[in-house]
Amino acid sequence: MLQEGIKAPAFTLPDASGKMISLSDFAGKTIVLYFYPKDNTPGCTREAQAFRDAYDDYLKNEIVVIGVSKDSSASHKKFIEKNNLPFILLADTGRKALTAYDVLNPLGGTLRTTYIINPKGVIQKVYDKVNPDNNAAQILEYLKTADL
Repeated sequence: MLQEGIKAPAFTLPDASGKMISLSDFAGKTIVLYFYPKDNTPGCTREAQAFRDAYDDYLKNEIVVIGVSKDSSASHKKFIEKNNLPFILLADTGRKALTAYDVLNPLGGTLRTTYIINPKGVIQKVYDKVNPDNNAAQILEYLKTADL
């Protein structure tokens, strides 16, 4: 896992429609970048739904929410449609961002980790060993008092 206070590694990955999205596309904005193991699994579904349910609060504060897993764009598209997800999911089938953000376990699985990246592109806060049921609310609570 990366440490707070360092520059967030750059990446470019396809979204659910295959459009290439770069971290730099959101320069000047606060980003919640969450890594999760797999679409349509119980914990990952609950986590995505929690971000969905809190999404209006993120929008009000102009915070970008991006989920990343090693699933394909096609898998993400189905996951988004099934759960009515309003935020971006990126497909890291080559595990480039997963590696850069140090969220792969020794067996190649993804560690559930969330990074808050401030408008200057610096990692402001790291949540490791994330509880999928309260991650979205925990982050909103932090952002209410954070000096970004």
